[in-house]
Amino acid sequence: MDCAYLCDMLEDLSPNTYAEKWDNVGLLVGRYNKEVNTVYIALDATDEVIDAAIECEADMIITHHPMIFSPIKSVTANDFIGRRILKLAKHDISYYAMHTNFDILGMADAAADEIDLVDRDVVEVTYADEIGKEGFGRIGRLSEPMSLYELCDFVKERFDLESVKVFGNLDDIADVCAIIPGSGKSMIDAAIEKGADVIITGDIDHHTGIDSVAKGVNVIDASHFGIEKIFVPYIEEFIRREIPEIKVYTHELSTPFRVI
Repeated sequence: MDCAYLCDMLEDLSPNTYAEKWDNVGLLVGRYNKEVNTVYIALDATDEVIDAAIECEADMIITHHPMIFSPIKSVTANDFIGRRILKLAKHDISYYAMHTNFDILGMADAAADEIDLVDRDVVEVTYADEIGKEGFGRIGRLSEPMSLYELCDFVKERFDLESVKVFGNLDDIADVCAIIPGSGKSMIDAAIEKGADVIITGDIDHHTGIDSVAKGVNVIDASHFGIEKIFVPYIEEFIRREIPEIKVYTHELSTPFRVI
């Protein structure tokens, strides 16, 4: 199968037109006419990921976060992005990223599925027409109300986390819940307006956390990685189901930081 066909399949899943204007998605390195027999899936195109893809002779790497965000005026070995691009080119590995387009069409509902949200709505709408609307995050009701403490345990279990950070009264009852994978602090007010009494997201700083509680909503920070790591099994399952002839490798999921 050539790279162009696989790119088309991925774009059918999460069209690039849904990506935010500041984002950088699609085929970022490589040739559309390259034959692809083996793919390597990861959250980020780190040096470790690229080396592992080379080791398993992958023809293409697929990640959630784009390796290339800012405009590049030169590609040299003087910076880490340039070194990664050169290594990909040397080994003829194509590289594809699906970021905010997947956040909107893929990640949001997958994360909501993990916590069994019902009666769902979009938290922050980025696209709407007469048929429906799409956007970041999902808000709905939990399958049954539970205390904030119980919800923390539930989130840890469903996303296989050792810990979460929580702002709020652990005895409060959680019923209407918003889940915003990645960094969701810019959408907290939108979730409050839609009636959320708890928000599950990542990258919550001190001031955002305590200010959210003052506004009347509790916040569970499951970490950016903690929720978005579901990208890897999601894309793996999609390729195995839709293109079974392609060999799939995935990067081992482990937190990129340690708490000492």
